[in-house]
Amino acid sequence: MKKILVISNSAKGLYNFRQELLKELTLNSKVIVSVPDAEQVKDIENLSCEVIKTPVDRRGINFLKDFKLLMTYMRILKEVKPDVVLTYTIKPNIYGGIACRLKKVSQLANITGLGTAVENGGLLKKILIFMYKIAMKKTKCIFFQNETNMNIFKNYKIVKDNYRLIPGSGVNLTRFPLEEYPKNDVTKFLFVGRIMKTKGIEEFLEAARTIKGKYNSTEFVILGSYDEDKYKEKIEEYVKKDIVKYKGFQSDVRKYMVESNCLILPSYFEGLANVLLEAAATGRPIIASNIPGCKETIDNGENGYLVEVKSVDSLVEKIERFLNLSYEEQREMGLKGRRKVEKEFDRNIVVNAYMEEINL
Repeated sequence: MKKILVISNSAKGLYNFRQELLKELTLNSKVIVSVPDAEQVKDIENLSCEVIKTPVDRRGINFLKDFKLLMTYMRILKEVKPDVVLTYTIKPNIYGGIACRLKKVSQLANITGLGTAVENGGLLKKILIFMYKIAMKKTKCIFFQNETNMNIFKNYKIVKDNYRLIPGSGVNLTRFPLEEYPKNDVTKFLFVGRIMKTKGIEEFLEAARTIKGKYNSTEFVILGSYDEDKYKEKIEEYVKKDIVKYKGFQSDVRKYMVESNCLILPSYFEGLANVLLEAAATGRPIIASNIPGCKETIDNGENGYLVEVKSVDSLVEKIERFLNLSYEEQREMGLKGRRKVEKEFDRNIVVNAYMEEINL
């Protein structure tokens, strides 16, 4: 049996978006997973995977901590002796990639997003580009979730011909089936994501305040944990004023998607936003920023609307446009979204791409 090592910075993300791949891999291979300790570790173990709990500091560059992480990955490679390594997210891609190169182990990397440092430029961008060049030089295949990230790697000559474009993480069309479009007394808008500036929480809150001041029969619901505590006080204030409803982190968002009329994600940066795929699969229209990682999921005016990034006015304008649609027009918009993800974003497309590269 082949040994396959999977490295990620999140047990939750790995389980939620890649469990189908893990199941497929365990049919003919021994799968070892390196992730930080979290509740989902047991779920991953229940997929017949062995788990090595590996702390990963996801934020920023701390050379001492990052060197320790590289040494940890080197040790894991020495102990596991995998035939192939799958890496996800920035630090596993870079430090896992460097470890694979030094140990001469085949690596498949998945660029789930380049992060704010690369997007914003400056010295940190130069450092990361340099590190990607070192880490990815011998990578067997680099999977990209959007063309913009792929073109950045091509322009900086990080990749040559060892890459593939895939539809994000895809969406499980069985787990997220088409649901009856709700006839609510109020139009419900849903935000799902970590509560932080770059997810567009400020724009969402201000748009909710504006719309609630003009349309009483609307509701704005927030699901997610606080990545930046500075928004806690403001959200609590808006809850008291009945501008938004805050439901905290939810491990299963399907109930809230079914109840909603439209999902909103005014994010600044994405690899390819899974929550948009899940909402569209459920048959819900989506409103999101016109950025790489969001725009791929929306045919503007067909299954949702694209808005200018960091623009409250643009978001308000598209929400109002949606509110002025009839029930049947909103419902048809949701059906078009379902048809789009069935055609372009079925998770089986992603699983098959991996199986082809691993040669299983």
